Amino acid sequence: MAAEPAYRRILLKLSGEALMGDTDYGIDPPVIARLAREVREVSRAGVQVGVVIGGGNIFRGAGLASAGMDRVAADHMGMLATVMNALAMQDALERLGTYARVLSAIRINEVCEDYIRRRAVRHLEKGRICLFAAGTGNPFFTTDTAAALRAVEVGAQLLLKATKVDGVYSADPNKDRDATRIAHLSYDRILVEKLGVMDATAIALLRDNRLPLRVYDMNSPGHLHRIAVEGDRSIGTTVDNEGVAA
Repeated sequence: MAAEPAYRRILLKLSGEALMGDTDYGIDPPVIARLAREVREVSRAGVQVGVVIGGGNIFRGAGLASAGMDRVAADHMGMLATVMNALAMQDALERLGTYARVLSAIRINEVCEDYIRRRAVRHLEKGRICLFAAGTGNPFFTTDTAAALRAVEVGAQLLLKATKVDGVYSADPNKDRDATRIAHLSYDRILVEKLGVMDATAIALLRDNRLPLRVYDMNSPGHLHRIAVEGDRSIGTTVDNEGVAA
């Protein structure tokens, strides 16, 4: 009899840029296929999986606003970009024979479902992968905040942030050879030192609801399974209320 997974329910946060691979724009099919396979493996092991994907590979609201576009209009464009990415991930998962549902915070019923918390929880309980799109449905909020919010709402036990580095470092590892990975730290330290792991709203929401965060390298095959199913705590950086304070 297979052992129970380390976590019953998780939420995975992917940046839109993660889907680009080595391209300059859009979605790299081999990359999204690999990510879909990793998510499917975790789901098949008995972990209920929710996913929030950013839209930076298509449109980034803050970037458009800094170039002079109205911030609200720019953020709405960014929300639509996340819907596109979620639909692409849904397609990749379904081609692997895995049930997936896209739930959008803005109404776009012709292509996906509206986000309703109880419906999302029911999908998760049935083993379907839930792809939460359109952020929070409001301008001025990042997909980091949307990921924290959805994780708390659906009762996830862990929020995972997939990045291009294997955790949080004392300095930028691409610029500083002496930078060291921090294995465990507190939400308060992130806020005080402005470490930039997630935006402050997301960090405060996770801290206040005592929901742990794991930052890990999405380009390391098998790491998602080792964290979510096997409970391996040696991977990446764990952030919680008990971590090393500032």
